[in-house]
Amino acid sequence: MSIIVWVIIGGLAGWAGGALMGREGGLVKNIVTGIIGALIGGFIMSFVGAEGFTGLNFWSFFVALLGSVVLIAIMNALTKRTA
Repeated sequence: MSIIVWVIIGGLAGWAGGALMGREGGLVKNIVTGIIGALIGGFIMSFVGAEGFTGLNFWSFFVALLGSVVLIAIMNALTKRTA
């Protein structure tokens, strides 16, 4: 799978996950969050028996978004950030 697909889906999922969780980030932070989130989401989906990141489609975005939200929740719990 092309790195461009990972960057596009990762950037969108990282941005959407940050918006859902109340964490704003820059472009690079969103892309990194989304790519790591796609890996986490793929692991979660394989654990429950579903497909993970499959390409440039809505399912892959959902998987990456799920993983991004999980990643941000873990980071929030570890840093105990107060607003």
